[in-house]
Amino acid sequence: MIKARGLARQFRTRGQTVEAVQGVDIDVAPGELVGFLGPNGAGKSTTLRMLTTLLRPTAGEARVAGCDLLTDPAGVRKRIGYVAQGHGSGDDQKVIEEATLQARFYGLPIGKARHRVNELFESLELTEFANRTAGALSGGQKRRLDIAMGVLHIPRLLFLDEPSAGLDPQSRSNLWGHIRALHKSGTTIFLTTHYLDEADALCDRIMVIDHGKIVAEGTPDELKSQVAGDLVQFDTDTPSVAAEITAKVDDARELHVEGNTVRFRVPRGDTELPGLLRALDQADVALLSVQVHRPTLDDVFLTMTGRSLREAANA
Repeated sequence: MIKARGLARQFRTRGQTVEAVQGVDIDVAPGELVGFLGPNGAGKSTTLRMLTTLLRPTAGEARVAGCDLLTDPAGVRKRIGYVAQGHGSGDDQKVIEEATLQARFYGLPIGKARHRVNELFESLELTEFANRTAGALSGGQKRRLDIAMGVLHIPRLLFLDEPSAGLDPQSRSNLWGHIRALHKSGTTIFLTTHYLDEADALCDRIMVIDHGKIVAEGTPDELKSQVAGDLVQFDTDTPSVAAEITAKVDDARELHVEGNTVRFRVPRGDTELPGLLRALDQADVALLSVQVHRPTLDDVFLTMTGRSLREAANA
């Protein structure tokens, strides 16, 4: 659905050339939900704008939804949906009129346009707000309206740019359900987000961009496995004995003792821990607490770039 090779974009600012995106390769298969992560200034938004025909690449080539990005941008626009960060409808317009007008822009006859709007409003739980003005909707309702307007023409590929930014937890959870439903229906989705839990929960595959280059790619579990492994931590009154036994665990590394706390990493804490607990019990080592921490996507970014994605995004 997306095949980009060597996609790059330069900007001239204050007499200097800025390499915003430096020759990225992107492949997205039909039906995938791919997350695109990166801090502000990493090239994430520039890449998204190029793929959606809003910004012409300085170099490289791409086919999006079956059309050449450079020679047939109109063909790309006909076949994609795009939900930007900002609200996409006029605040003074009635919700149903705005959505119907959007469908007409894509060439749907009036009867089919109204049918499609009603169908989407029902699935996105917008029917009761149809005759309100868009400005009177809550943040979550506005985002659902934006998604409805982005898929009225049944696009093969949907771009979502930080769809849940600024929403409360309940609205975010509700929106996630609707995104999952779109994905389940067969829509290919390319999603940018600063919420790591969102990428972890929704995405089949994740790409991480930093300084204009793709620095990591894979499923959430594959990316987490590239970190040093699960962190296992336990407290005991005999930490030196516990550490000696722990050192014998296959693949255990980064073993540290601090006070009564023993910490180490293993590829899979859930499978290594039962055997270790039996060994500690046989040595009469009493444990006060045990914790296993799986790596997070922020750990992945920290490992790949030396900085936290969340901190970089906030900055």
